[in-house]
Amino acid sequence: MKKFYLLLLSALLVTKGFAQDAITVCHTSSTEKFAMFASNKDFNAMHPRPRAYVHISEEGGKMITYKCPDGKDANAYVILAKKKTNNWLFVFQEWWGLNDNIKRQAEDLYKDLGNVNVLALDMYDGGLATTPDDARKLMQGFKQERGDAIINGAVAHVGSIARIATIGWCFGGGQSLIASLNAGNQAIACVIYYGMPVDDVEKLKTLHCDVLNIWPTKDKHINKEVIDKFEANMKAAGKNLTVKSYDADHAFANPSNAMGYNEPAAKDAYQQTLTFFRARVK
Repeated sequence: MKKFYLLLLSALLVTKGFAQDAITVCHTSSTEKFAMFASNKDFNAMHPRPRAYVHISEEGGKMITYKCPDGKDANAYVILAKKKTNNWLFVFQEWWGLNDNIKRQAEDLYKDLGNVNVLALDMYDGGLATTPDDARKLMQGFKQERGDAIINGAVAHVGSIARIATIGWCFGGGQSLIASLNAGNQAIACVIYYGMPVDDVEKLKTLHCDVLNIWPTKDKHINKEVIDKFEANMKAAGKNLTVKSYDADHAFANPSNAMGYNEPAAKDAYQQTLTFFRARVK
């Protein structure tokens, strides 16, 4: 009889363990889900070493630091508009970190949009990767609690009357949506390039802006199932989502990705991005 009870107890403990694992999976955040891709060989193969590039700003771009609500400082690359404006664009890095390629993309957006201040946030606190393995370590070591502090510090830095748009690619695509959620009623537009979306409908109900989702149909990670669920969740939340799909693969819009860059698709997606922002960043 004693042996029977011991076996029963073991079975209950195992069942409890499975239940706890199931709960963990169910409540995994969008950031944690995306970080899981970092151990996937196929995902890593889509990200060859980025081009070597040194960015020299033509528009007065510079690195700054600002205070965060967790008591730490954060870094960002800022380009201020020629004429004073409350329009801000927050730019979020790929999994490589805030490298010179992202600074160049931030400056291109600055030039093409006009009448906007641009702030490219350093979500890795100075960490930079030049190999997929280094990028994997940085992305898997990232904690969203710190990310929220960096974002919320940036919102406080630009001020309570700032009108905030966001954009990000890959890892930064998910951070773009999180930043728009964190910005509350200051959020005016959000663009996601192949990022993992937030799937909590209650959180999405708090979103104050429209979203443009740039989606490559060959992406095996941010796949059709992910996009369909995001569309359904945004509809349930009563929010406006536009999905622009391309016959391309993950990281297709990154000109520093020599292997996966799809120039025709990237150019069209960029024009869609500019049109979306111009209608909302006024």
